[in-house]
Amino acid sequence: MSFIAFGINHTTASVEVREQVAFSPDNIFDALQSLLSLPEVNEGVILSTCNRTELYVDSESSEALHLIRWLAKFHGVSENAIEPVTYCYSHDKAVQHVMEVASGLDSLILGEPQILGQLKQAYTEAKHCGAVSGNLERLFQNTFNAAKRIRTETEIGANAVSVAFAAVQLARHIFSDIGKSEILLIGAGETIELVADHLKQQGAQKITVANRTIARGEELANKLGANVITLSQLHYHLADADIVISSTASQLPLVGKGMVETALKARKRKPMLLIDLAVPRDIEQEVNLLEGAYLYTVDNLQAIIKENLKSREEAAQQAKLLIAEHVDAYLTWQQRQQNIDLVKQLRQQSAEEKERLMLRALNQIKDGQSPEEVVQELANKLTNSLLHAPTAGLKQAAEQNDKSTMNLLASLYGLNVPE
Repeated sequence: MSFIAFGINHTTASVEVREQVAFSPDNIFDALQSLLSLPEVNEGVILSTCNRTELYVDSESSEALHLIRWLAKFHGVSENAIEPVTYCYSHDKAVQHVMEVASGLDSLILGEPQILGQLKQAYTEAKHCGAVSGNLERLFQNTFNAAKRIRTETEIGANAVSVAFAAVQLARHIFSDIGKSEILLIGAGETIELVADHLKQQGAQKITVANRTIARGEELANKLGANVITLSQLHYHLADADIVISSTASQLPLVGKGMVETALKARKRKPMLLIDLAVPRDIEQEVNLLEGAYLYTVDNLQAIIKENLKSREEAAQQAKLLIAEHVDAYLTWQQRQQNIDLVKQLRQQSAEEKERLMLRALNQIKDGQSPEEVVQELANKLTNSLLHAPTAGLKQAAEQNDKSTMNLLASLYGLNVPE
């Protein structure tokens, strides 16, 4: 069996490709069940965020072909379209990768903490679906422990940066006084909550939250002292917004070119900043063609993000050393489990042979045979049975002049190997 980490992320594929293979909360259960139906797959976890879609699989094969075929078929896309932008790690490299992902070392923003929560959610969903048991259970617990150590023992979380923070920084560059700007937040999930926190820290006061359900929108709006509207009311309120930041799980755009064009006319061409943090996108790409509309996606934020990385580089090196420790610990546990399995198998075989010969001996005594003869036969047969495999191994090693095997067997049985 092999542990595989397979997928695409912001470094290998554009947002256009990533959104084609993104999983939504509505289809994640079906996806996990479908993944487990593959004959090669024993366990699996699916992580899908705006920056990556990854499969973590305990597999009978270390090859990625069956996963490429499954991912393409599930989303109805061409294998040829996604194969060049995928990556596949196996064994220790895969263990290292999932720990680096959990710790934020493989994120668009180095050290961002949001990914750990997303990975825990992915693990929990897989657990509820019965897609996680022995090997992945141990791996993910080890991974979460590694991420926790890195957060507490390094400065990887200092000077907090995230996609949400980068979005607010961008808004500050364009609108120097956020306190006077009208801000529309579309969505009420974790990313928008982070955006809202950063906005409040920068002095934002005029915020409206648009969400599919009023109840969830009000929950966030009450924390901010903000107004709340439904998504169906967006076209009535869009013209009031100087800054629009969106992050939902919608599979279709919520803000189209026509809606923005109408809003700009009502604003008398006063500029509008739109930041789309969602994958798939919430805002149609064609909005960027409109004069006065400035649309940025998660891919456009990379330049801003790079400015926040310098202080984390040293911490990242420390984090990698900690990850190496946890990778070694997991691989040692895995090897120990394999050894335990071999020991169990050896003991079981010996116990079965003992029971077989003992039952034969007892039956012989019941049939009137001499107990002394039966015991003598039992001892001989049991000795021959236990020595058959090592004797055959020693003979074969001697014939092939395989000194390493001879030395190993001699060590196991306390023998002296002749010169």
